[in-house]
Amino acid sequence: MDTIELLLHPVRLRVVHALSGGRVLTTSELCARMPEVSKVTMYRHVALLAEAGFLEVAEEQRVRGAVERHYRLRQDRPVVDADAAAAMSPDDHRRGFASAMAVLIAEFNAYLDRDGADPTADGVSYRQGTFWLTPDELTELSCELLNVLAPRLANRPEGGRAPYLLSPILFPAGRTPSGEERP
Repeated sequence: MDTIELLLHPVRLRVVHALSGGRVLTTSELCARMPEVSKVTMYRHVALLAEAGFLEVAEEQRVRGAVERHYRLRQDRPVVDADAAAAMSPDDHRRGFASAMAVLIAEFNAYLDRDGADPTADGVSYRQGTFWLTPDELTELSCELLNVLAPRLANRPEGGRAPYLLSPILFPAGRTPSGEERP
């Protein structure tokens, strides 16, 4: 199974999200985070991700005679890079977007179902806005966003930090004022 095919599944994408930021979790802990996913399904998807090189075993320990594995994302894991994204068909992009949205909805529902969830106090935001940009301004905006976000991606789960899921979505929203298709 290729990288794109592997990641375009909502459960596998949620597992990757759950292990991001240096987190180490067992399959049982992943099941607890995603109770709507059966244990058999979770074990199957974790096995696929491990076999494909996305996950590695951080440690193993014996628990009541069985071996419990703690998984983490591999630092050298496969990625969907610019070349792979450019090679994706429109249907691949539809599937990818649908998977990302399914993950986002599932994660948001899991957040709201937690005891004490308080969207206002927790700074939850789901705003949309339309920006009129030239191709150069779009490139500049993308670089500025990366410069702001990149240092925070290196943050480790320590010192009172809580994990936040940020899902920027950017695509042309229509035609130019002259009626031409956007590039």
